[in-house]
Amino acid sequence: MTRSANPRLSISRRTLLGSSVGAGLVAAFPAPLIAQSNRPVITHGVQSGDVTTSSGVIWARADRPARMLLEVATTDTFADSMSVRAPAAIAETDFTAKLDLADLPSGQDIFYRVRFQDLADVNSISEPLVGYFRTAPANKRDIDFVWSGDTAGQGFGINPDWGGMKCYETMRGNTPDFFIHSGDTIYADGPIEAEKTM
Repeated sequence: MTRSANPRLSISRRTLLGSSVGAGLVAAFPAPLIAQSNRPVITHGVQSGDVTTSSGVIWARADRPARMLLEVATTDTFADSMSVRAPAAIAETDFTAKLDLADLPSGQDIFYRVRFQDLADVNSISEPLVGYFRTAPANKRDIDFVWSGDTAGQGFGINPDWGGMKCYETMRGNTPDFFIHSGDTIYADGPIEAEKTM
């Protein structure tokens, strides 16, 4: 399967941190739409990765041919957001779209909100999903990270009576610079029964 080239979006620190969104890269979203029953769906959540001191990649998958619409901000309120019309998710890319963000400020939380616009009906837009990542610091400093692995599978998983997987909330509460999940996700697709006989 061939993949189309990934466009690279360059956002200056001034533009991203400032309140003006008049840059030529900015495209306005369509006006708010009434609820629709046949809107695109983001099938696997939103993801980010390949983060450096000044860049990061955002990607998501739709359930049909659709264009990814992206808002990027340095606050979770999106008060300073930029709107970006990202690549289309088409059959040749398994309905996945991704965008490289460049020229981001170092050591900064970057918040993003993803929607998909149906290519066959531009008035049909998915519900938004929000994610964030933190760019690496430019200067040497201590860092905090957390790691985990082998958290579910082979019939064992989340125990609601214990409050689910509490370790992940503890890790999130420590606001680490990054998180490493150390594998064995091969079992993630296996069914987890309500009870397992030992």
